[in-house]
Amino acid sequence: MAQNDTPTVLVLMGVSGCGKSTLAGLLAGALGWDLAEGDDLHPEANVAKMAAGEALTDEDRWPWLDRIAEWIRDRQQAGMPGIVTCSALRRIYRDRIGGHGVLFVHLEGSRDVVSERLSRRLDHFMPQSLLGSQYATLEPLEPDENGIVMGVDRSPRELASDIIRRLGLRRLPGATEAITTIPSD
Repeated sequence: MAQNDTPTVLVLMGVSGCGKSTLAGLLAGALGWDLAEGDDLHPEANVAKMAAGEALTDEDRWPWLDRIAEWIRDRQQAGMPGIVTCSALRRIYRDRIGGHGVLFVHLEGSRDVVSERLSRRLDHFMPQSLLGSQYATLEPLEPDENGIVMGVDRSPRELASDIIRRLGLRRLPGATEAITTIPSD
């Protein structure tokens, strides 16, 4: 947990296809924490624009980022930790959703690896053609930001275990799911 007992909220960030959703599900199950899929918080106009192969502008992103920030605040006000996925590609976006108790986990992978993953995705609105614009927009975490960088060159289960260990995360007491460890592949 963060200082002053502010519940920790992890923001799994990175370009589309880096594994945010898969990893978030594994972490939420292992920890018993609330989970929000950031893509589900996009306004319909954003989804339609991306599905048409158009990159979002900052003006498109602000309402989405505000919804993510609201979800984070709601968890913290309820005294509950949580995990949310969000590309959070630029520092200004992270500043909009970040704050005390918010920890960014940047999932970093080579363009080739992520492109190959995107090519295998089914039924997702984000086309592979927008990957280049995401890498062009990406601003890596800066030393003064509350976060860590994790390479995606391992299995999701190995990565989840490493994040839990490295951050010293703990399972929510009384969580209903019985998963306490993540088996390795």
